[in-house]
Amino acid sequence: MTAIVLLAVVLWWSLALHFRLPSWLATVIPFAYALAAVVVLVWLRPFWRAVAVVLASFAVLLGWWSTLRPSNDLDWAPEYAHIPYGELDGDRLVLRNVRVFDYRTETDFTPRWEDRTYDLSRLRELDLFMSYWGSPWIAHTILSWVFEDGPPLAISIETRRTATQQYSALRGFFREYEICYVAADERDLIGLRTNYRGEQVYLYRLRMPPERARAILLDYLASMNALVKEPAWYNALTDNCTTSIRTHLKHIAAAQPFDWRILANGYGDRMLYERGVVDTQIPFEELRAKSLIVPNAQAAGNGPGFSARIREGVPRP
Repeated sequence: MTAIVLLAVVLWWSLALHFRLPSWLATVIPFAYALAAVVVLVWLRPFWRAVAVVLASFAVLLGWWSTLRPSNDLDWAPEYAHIPYGELDGDRLVLRNVRVFDYRTETDFTPRWEDRTYDLSRLRELDLFMSYWGSPWIAHTILSWVFEDGPPLAISIETRRTATQQYSALRGFFREYEICYVAADERDLIGLRTNYRGEQVYLYRLRMPPERARAILLDYLASMNALVKEPAWYNALTDNCTTSIRTHLKHIAAAQPFDWRILANGYGDRMLYERGVVDTQIPFEELRAKSLIVPNAQAAGNGPGFSARIREGVPRP
């Protein structure tokens, strides 16, 4: 059993070396390390000496790992060129670098960044978007704060990728990407997914008092401001679009019991239904069908009424 556990850790470090080392070293070094670890565990005796050698290699690798530092100063992809931050004065929130792109296709767009002002006394509800692009087990989750007047504020927790990086779920475990918060107009953040990427997007209106929705937004703001000063790594397991939301919720209220659907977040809407966070007056499958906003989003297009249109017919708890 000890050997199996050690080999599993060796595999993890081999992948870390593969993803983080440059050029041809990314193949040679991980293979050589894994092979050497196997040889040591099989041939070196007594066995405790083999274990000691492998553990020593872990210590060396951990030292190297600790030297990897996230950065805000890279050649970012256009959609991540700026990160949001804001200032709060009473109920007045001024948010900088709100993304408001105009898309012609997924990759052809006119970048536009705005400073927007939100009156938190006019905050009325918090909504959750779940966007699926492949497996039903995994979705991208986005929170959006809805105000009595003015456009909603949607915020998506994502990997901040450079101009040459592509998203990889596996690489997300190995300090490949910085984490970022994308604050955007819904016509950008949601319309990109419904109208140009062809994703299946569901909108759930949450049972949440405005004061709690405000507390969550301010906790988001604190994280966004902190990332401007001190960037951080994205982690596909512990710091992703859903686990980060749970962290924010834990900051302002007692945490709900852990549920496997926090990791397999494509089924997170069922968890919210069971906990009474969304409308439970109708069966879940009916709620889910009514929460699919793709037809409304495509009909709304790039029009100014996008946010109102996508909420038509979506049940409110």
